[in-house]
Amino acid sequence: MSSQTATVYPTTWKRPSLIANPLAQRAVVAAVVLYILWAVGSLEVDWQRVIQGFDRAGKLFGRMFPPDFSRWELLLKGIGESLQMAFAASFFGMALAIPVGLCAARNLAPRPVYLLARGIIVITRTFHEVIIAIIFVKIFGFGPLAGVLTLIVASLSFIAKMLAEDIENMTSGPMEAVRATGASFPKFLIYAITPHILPRYLGVSIYRLDANIRHSTVVGIVGAGGIGQVLQASFNRYDYDFSLAILISIVALVFIGEFFSAWIRGKLR
Repeated sequence: MSSQTATVYPTTWKRPSLIANPLAQRAVVAAVVLYILWAVGSLEVDWQRVIQGFDRAGKLFGRMFPPDFSRWELLLKGIGESLQMAFAASFFGMALAIPVGLCAARNLAPRPVYLLARGIIVITRTFHEVIIAIIFVKIFGFGPLAGVLTLIVASLSFIAKMLAEDIENMTSGPMEAVRATGASFPKFLIYAITPHILPRYLGVSIYRLDANIRHSTVVGIVGAGGIGQVLQASFNRYDYDFSLAILISIVALVFIGEFFSAWIRGKLR
């Protein structure tokens, strides 16, 4: 084959580009670069304050060392509260996600029920956990109840979405086979849906438990209980050495949660 023929008829497949016109490609790249430059320039960064911030950072970290673990009882109480919040929210979130996830599957629920369940998932996934925590703190006051409700909402939306999408991706063969036997709807869920979604459901739930352990330390900063609330109070009192002790404890807590979730996933394989 001549080189001219190889040029006209290439022998290797090449993925087509999103924008075929080379001039249009360059125009899009130039527009993106210009937008990034404009966005960075419009931030109005006070570079004088940034330079002064390095000096303040040095003083802050200097006051953090050595970490103060003398108030270990308060530390353990905050960590225990965060763990309680994470486990309680994960349990209730897993339970509530099952009916919402089933109703949010297009191939399983009637359209009005599907739209309602999808609406619940979309609304609960719209707001960050911190925003939801602020709302619950305003409603129920400071304390772990607001944190538990926040993490329940986050767990519900996350697990239900994964559950619904897994059901929608099912092949119709097993579902039609169970329906052909004349099985009732509960039996259809047990014999057709459950074997398919159970491994995914357990895996996602364990991942969510790990995430709740981390998020339980964040929502406390806005007053929703846990070790995060203790951390915020220590910063407000300028107890930076105790703040460092809390931060070290949070890192250790997250590491333990990571190893625990990995151990559980290994047992489920």
